[in-house]
Amino acid sequence: MKLILNGCLGRMGRAVAELAPSRDCTVAAGVDKVSGEAAYPVYTALADCPAADVVIDFSSPAALAEELDYVTAKGLPLVLCTTGLTAEQIEAVKAAAQTVPVFFSSNMSLGVAVLSALTKKAAAVLGDTYDIEIVEMHHNQKLDAPSGTALMLADAARAGLAFEPEYTYDRHTRRQKRDKKEIGIASLRGGTVVGEHSVYFAGEQETITLSHSAQSRSVFASGALAAARFLMGKPAGLYTMEDILSGV
Repeated sequence: MKLILNGCLGRMGRAVAELAPSRDCTVAAGVDKVSGEAAYPVYTALADCPAADVVIDFSSPAALAEELDYVTAKGLPLVLCTTGLTAEQIEAVKAAAQTVPVFFSSNMSLGVAVLSALTKKAAAVLGDTYDIEIVEMHHNQKLDAPSGTALMLADAARAGLAFEPEYTYDRHTRRQKRDKKEIGIASLRGGTVVGEHSVYFAGEQETITLSHSAQSRSVFASGALAAARFLMGKPAGLYTMEDILSGV
């Protein structure tokens, strides 16, 4: 399987390239807006890349429009791992998925996918009798907050609830009691933390905590390569980690 890595010189791009040979994958080319060296050709535009089987993206939201135009024109599957997309960009991803298979996840870890499924189940069982709080921590170079994974977990909890919750990000701006329909989301940044996420269900006299901690970026690289393999031969559509878990 030949790959094009968009954002190839970033931390995750390098992690995918390092792991690819062990998964019977070859990096045909990489794309990055910054200069740098790699063991494969690196271009500044996707249009300059040679033929490949799939595009894996760990770049930035600014690169999305060019990327969607490229994969739809070439008929290439896309594994989209970039976070921080706007609502309009997500709609553009959905539109592209009508033409080509797109795998879109805020977190490429299989463990996080399991955590998301558990969060949905716990929310459905516990309902509005427990307060839900999400805490995430990442390295000090991460740009977006809250993380895409934290929002994914909040969405998983919302899917399990019988009511529409309100996401609360910044409690210091309000002096009032916590509303029962809130889902609190807190972001921590520091050091070289790869990624830690915890979902708290706080009830009367007990607290249930679901958590995941990534010790290495190879966890996400492995998930991205698995997603790329998953897309081979798939029809156009929008796929997520839930599809891998369910064996679709």
